[in-house]
Amino acid sequence: MLGGCPPAAAEPDPSCPIEITLAVLKGRWTPLVFGEFLRGGRSYSELARALPTLSDKVLSERLAQLTSAGVLERRRTPGWPPRVSYELTERGRNLIPVLAALRHWGAAAPPS
Repeated sequence: MLGGCPPAAAEPDPSCPIEITLAVLKGRWTPLVFGEFLRGGRSYSELARALPTLSDKVLSERLAQLTSAGVLERRRTPGWPPRVSYELTERGRNLIPVLAALRHWGAAAPPS
C-alpha cells in the first residue's frame, strides 16, 4: 500500500491521494499551462501568447480544470472589456515541488 492507496492489483480509487494529484494534472498541456504561473499571475491573452500552438478551446479547458481543482484562482476585473486573470492558489503553490519532482524524474529517464 502506498500512502493510503489500495494495492496495485485493485481498481483505481478516486480517494487515493496519488489519483487525486494525477486527476489535477491530467490532459496534454496541463503541466505547460501550470508552468506559466511560476512567473506569477497571467491573463488569458498572456497565456495564449506564451503557448501559441495551444488552441483557445484547450487553453480554456485547462484553465477551468485547474481552477475547479483549486490550483488557480480566477479574478475578473470590472470594466469594459472585462479582464480576467489567473494566479496560483496556496494549493497550486504546493503543487510546484510535485511537478519539479516529475521533471527531475523525466530528465533522468533514458530516452524511449
